[in-house]
Amino acid sequence: MRVLALDIGEVRVGVAVSDPGARVASPVCVLPAAEVLAHAVTFRRVLEDWEPDLLVCGLPRTLAGEEGPQAERIRAQAEKIARSCGLPLEFADERLSSAEAKRILREQGLSERSMRGRVDSVAASLFLQSWLDARQT
Repeated sequence: MRVLALDIGEVRVGVAVSDPGARVASPVCVLPAAEVLAHAVTFRRVLEDWEPDLLVCGLPRTLAGEEGPQAERIRAQAEKIARSCGLPLEFADERLSSAEAKRILREQGLSERSMRGRVDSVAASLFLQSWLDARQT
């Protein structure tokens, strides 16, 4: 089973994917949010290239574990995307995934400017990996 993860932001959507055995997550790309929400050709190409069986979207939670203020918007957008793709949808806790992604990219020597296009896909791969690991046990 291949899983596609989306880190849905207001401007960009980070995309990550698992291997066919759903064990390892990898960042794929970052797309404009409007293109993903409109099911534009760039997003359809990602779906065709990876042929996912399941969609996992990051859900913002507070540090206390409650759904954050953006959670309602993300939930509605994720459901719309899942319907347009015809994929089942699950949610993953995305707490601190962007901060961790920035830390990883900084350790690789990237500047803030060069990180901009990568943070969202790395964040998606981080919460997807946590989601996958939780299912392995």
